[in-house]
Amino acid sequence: MVGGERERTERDLNRRRARGIIRRNNQGEFRMLGLSPAEWHHYLLIITFIVCPLVFVAVSLVPAAYGRHAEGHSRLWGPGIPTRWAWVIMELPSSVGFAVIFFFGDRALELVPLMLLVVWQAHYFHRTFIFPFKIRVRPGQATPLVIPVMSVITNTIVSFLNASILSWSSIRADYDLSWLGDPRFLGGLALFAYGWHVNRKADAMLAALRKPGETGYKIPRGWLYEKVSCPNYLGEMLIWTGWAVATWSWAGVAFVLVTVANLAPRALQNHRWYHDRFPDYPAQRKAVIPYLL
Repeated sequence: MVGGERERTERDLNRRRARGIIRRNNQGEFRMLGLSPAEWHHYLLIITFIVCPLVFVAVSLVPAAYGRHAEGHSRLWGPGIPTRWAWVIMELPSSVGFAVIFFFGDRALELVPLMLLVVWQAHYFHRTFIFPFKIRVRPGQATPLVIPVMSVITNTIVSFLNASILSWSSIRADYDLSWLGDPRFLGGLALFAYGWHVNRKADAMLAALRKPGETGYKIPRGWLYEKVSCPNYLGEMLIWTGWAVATWSWAGVAFVLVTVANLAPRALQNHRWYHDRFPDYPAQRKAVIPYLL
C-alpha cells in the first residue's frame, strides 16, 4: 500500500513538473518555460546568428573526425557508431522532425506551405533514407557518437526555425497563392534546383570512384571537379541559399550561415588533404567556390 502511494505521489509530481515546463496560456497558446513559440523562434534565431561564427572558427581549428579526417583522431572523439546509421540519426530531425513541426502548424494544409515542404524534403528525405545506404564504407567503419549528437541538436533547431515559418501563423505563415508568381520564390526555387543537381551529381561521382570492395581515395576528375575539390559542398550551399531566397526569411539566412560555418572549413581541409596526399593534385583547383576559394 505504501509503495502504491509513493508511485502515485511520484506520478503527480512528474505531471506538475511537466505542466510547469509546457502549459497553455489564457488564449490557448502553448508556452514552454514561459516562452511562446514566437519568442522561442526569435531567441533561437538570434542565438544561431551569434553561434555560427564561433562554429566556423571551431571547425576550422579542429576537423570533425569522420571520413578522411578520422584517421588517427576518431578515438579522441569518444565511442563510435556505424557510419551509415550515424548519417540516418544526424538527418532524422531534418526530415521527420521538420515534417512533424510543419504539420503542427495551423496552415499546414495550404498549397504554398505544402509545396515548400516538398522542396525541403526533396533534399532531406534522400539525405536521411537513401544517401546513407548508397555511400561506400569500410567494414566496421564508425563515426564518433558526439558528431551525430551535435548534428541532432543543430538540425532540430534549424528545422524548427524553418518549418514553423511555413505553417505556424503565430510565427509567420504568410505564403499565400500570390507567392507562387513572386520572383523571389521562382528565383530561389531555380537556385535550389541547380544546387540540388550539383550536390547529387557530385556525390554520385565521388561514390563511383570506388569499385566494390575498394576503400582507398582517388583524385576526382571531370565536370565541376576540374574547378573545385568539393562541388558537393558547393551544391549544398547553393541549395540553402535558394531556400533562403524562396522563403525570403531570416530563418533561411540562418540556415545558410549554419551550412557555410560547417562546410566551408571542411572544404578547405579536404582541399589541403588532397594536396598533401597526392603530389600530382591539380594546382588550379580551388576548394569550394570556382576561381575564388
